[in-house]
Amino acid sequence: MRSQRTRDTAPEVALRSELHRRGLRFRVHRKILDNRRTHDIVFPRQRVVVDVRGCYWHGCEEHSRPAVTHTEWWREKMAGNRRRDSRTVRELRRDGWAVVVVWEHEPVDRAARRVERVVRGRRGPAGPAVFGRG
Repeated sequence: MRSQRTRDTAPEVALRSELHRRGLRFRVHRKILDNRRTHDIVFPRQRVVVDVRGCYWHGCEEHSRPAVTHTEWWREKMAGNRRRDSRTVRELRRDGWAVVVVWEHEPVDRAARRVERVVRGRRGPAGPAVFGRG
């Protein structure tokens, strides 16, 4: 498992490229809460977090398959991953963050469209505040 890539995965890089092409600017692999988790894509000003999840590691309903060897250990491992994901989403939302979960099997353009909608929907007034002379 040590050689398993945890950041800059192909689905994550593809999504970041598409978001950038759409004019969205973001931070990558940022820590927000007081825990060990870092988040794949973060829009700090809009308080939006994008979590790009691998189907195998996060137990995708559509693609996850049970392990053939060490089944009990892997079952617990995957259940722990799902519990941690749920807890993290709950904590982020409690602190006012919008969370967009993107699965690796989701088409990039569709995922980017969902993220863009949330980010642009949470933007404040366009441009800096203008103060006139009194």
